[in-house]
Amino acid sequence: MIKSQKQISSRIFTVPVVVIAGLLTNVLPSHAVIDSYRNDYRACAAQLLSVGVTTEAASQGCATAMRPRELSTCVAQIKKQTQINPTDALYSCGQARRPEDLATCVVGISKSTKEEINQATLSYCGRSLLPVTFAQCVVGLGKEIKMTSIQALDTCIDASDRSSGIGTGMTTPPGSMPRFETVPMPSDPSIK
Repeated sequence: MIKSQKQISSRIFTVPVVVIAGLLTNVLPSHAVIDSYRNDYRACAAQLLSVGVTTEAASQGCATAMRPRELSTCVAQIKKQTQINPTDALYSCGQARRPEDLATCVVGISKSTKEEINQATLSYCGRSLLPVTFAQCVVGLGKEIKMTSIQALDTCIDASDRSSGIGTGMTTPPGSMPRFETVPMPSDPSIK
């Protein structure tokens, strides 16, 4: 009986210690979160700082990004493959739905036009809903048709607006309003 009392008292003491230890591990920060290189915000900040973005802009950009790694990859790709200022790239990449597609667009057009219209390229790619398709249009037309780079940008952005039904691509002729027929709903005496 004495053995069983010792076993019982050691169990009584052990259970609270285990419970407290378990609670402490949940309350204290995990080293995996603090020291991880897989932390997207840490990776974003490091990559932005490495391409010359200021600490304030990097912290603000990474903190507000839904996908911080994609944001920093976009900025780094544009900075490394064009002459565009990383701060300008950060702003455009931060506004893009798909930052990596924006970078592909900017880099592709910049290489094709020998970087003569960098700022315009950044702006147009940012306006396009499908930046990769837009870049293919600009590069393709520029290679086959004699036109300035700005003309190619304007032509392709106008075409993308029309194909999505925005702006001049509306099906209603100018000056006329679509006609809507209304049909009265039958009255239901049970609804008041």
